[in-house]
Amino acid sequence: MPTSADVPSDLEISRAARLLPITEIARRVAIPDGALEPYGRYKAKVDPALLPEGAARGRVVLVTAMSPTPAGEGKSTVTVGLADALQRAGETVMIALREPSMGPVLGMKGGATGGGYSQVVPMEDINLHFTGDFHAITAANNALAALVDNHIYQGNQLGLDPRRITFKRVLDMNDRALRDIVIGLGGPAQGVPRQDGFDITVASEVMAIFCLARDLADLSERLSRITVGYTYDRRPVTVADLGAEGAMTLLLRDALKPNLVQTLAGTPALVHGGPFANIAHGCNSVIATATARRLAGIVVTEAGFGADLGAEKYLDIKSRVADVAPDAVVVVATVRALKMHGGVPRDDLTAENIPALRAGAANLQRHLANIRRFGINPVVAVNRFRTDTDAELRWLLDWCAEQGVSAALADVWAQGGGGPGGDDLAAAVLRALDQPADFRFLYPDGMPVEEKIRTVAREIYGAADVEFAAPARRRLQEIQARNLEHLPVCMAKTPYSFSDDPAVLGAPSGFTLHVRDLTLKTGAGFVVALTGAVMTMPGLPRNPAALRMGVSADGTPSGLI
Repeated sequence: MPTSADVPSDLEISRAARLLPITEIARRVAIPDGALEPYGRYKAKVDPALLPEGAARGRVVLVTAMSPTPAGEGKSTVTVGLADALQRAGETVMIALREPSMGPVLGMKGGATGGGYSQVVPMEDINLHFTGDFHAITAANNALAALVDNHIYQGNQLGLDPRRITFKRVLDMNDRALRDIVIGLGGPAQGVPRQDGFDITVASEVMAIFCLARDLADLSERLSRITVGYTYDRRPVTVADLGAEGAMTLLLRDALKPNLVQTLAGTPALVHGGPFANIAHGCNSVIATATARRLAGIVVTEAGFGADLGAEKYLDIKSRVADVAPDAVVVVATVRALKMHGGVPRDDLTAENIPALRAGAANLQRHLANIRRFGINPVVAVNRFRTDTDAELRWLLDWCAEQGVSAALADVWAQGGGGPGGDDLAAAVLRALDQPADFRFLYPDGMPVEEKIRTVAREIYGAADVEFAAPARRRLQEIQARNLEHLPVCMAKTPYSFSDDPAVLGAPSGFTLHVRDLTLKTGAGFVVALTGAVMTMPGLPRNPAALRMGVSADGTPSGLI
């Protein structure tokens, strides 16, 4: 077995690849030249309005995972490797992924382009600015914030109460110092002082709308419904009341077109949008997924973090908005992560430990049961790491068989899906696609929001009950008064545990989930339930990745991933 010193880094593998011109990648899925807007040689925007009408609707494979740990799961790597393996098997395939946020790239989590020989490329471009979509979303969001404060400064015709402005500014960076601030200081010419704060761009309602909108008209209509705050007599004020939706739509016009790139094996990939799954709905754009379905027979997409977060939101939020319900679901698991859920410290994960693997399998078991609640029988992808032993891998595959779940070993980091490393997983997924699905939502639209939250907490997380703090109770009353009970819920929760305590690993049950507040996203069309201590503006870790990054005299980046 090669040592870690012999293994090239993701960046080295990416940089050594010979990429195909983006025009050739487009031709693989019959994208006409007129619909392609190149951004250099290896990436382009695709205009869905200029694609041929009447194209086939591809089947959707959703890739999700067990609860994440610092040991790593490799969901994006498996997504890419699976798509490459399906292409290798003769299928017409496209990938639909989220764009990476600069906060995690420069912080702790890293990029979101896969790894090893299962990557989307050009990796450096995708992880750093890409085509500017996030900057456009940030600009549209902050233009609205500026218009709100300007309205108050210029006479406040709508009677907005500065103490009840709910719409925040955003920045695509982890910056805890901006969570709570005071603006407008410096005298009358500087505006009206008020308390404010920043969210990270991926948590913004504009990002959520961007990813749920079906086209420009739908985008504008959704933006117009955003609630920016309340008047002194507590009436909601929307973007439509300010008349700001036109300018915001204009700023997002070009960004709304999906971005086309490729994998190392030449599989076409649409990378577009990027909400976090722990504080937002965690899925790539509806436009990208729908566009991929028009172009390919199979679309492989992913949802962020574990199946309790990203997959639940894909199934209960994104699939309500658009016709993108999955035909198959893959749950990624690793021996390392399961052992960590079984109580093994991170530094001891390399030692064979089947008892810990058995204990940690309870976490995977719950995720599998949760996917079945939606009427889909999942496939387990066992993502192989160098340190896994043959005995551990055999035990896990046998355990899956005992659970009545199809499972396959995926060695796509080391071999790539374009090689044999993903063949078994591709075969398992193709078998799953041939099985009839009975997809159903976890809860109906007509269920009250409070009961929707309880349903997710009990059915998906294993909670015994939900405790609503006083601010959340007041918001529940407002939801009822505004006739918004039909909205789905978007749970904001730690990704590391089924509970709201990130230290509680495995598969806890019987606990109380604490909802401290609710946020109405009237433009996006859902209610965010803030649980535990989860933050919508993360902070940087003690040793952020940014401190290891640089660029040489010839412009070559270093330290990225």
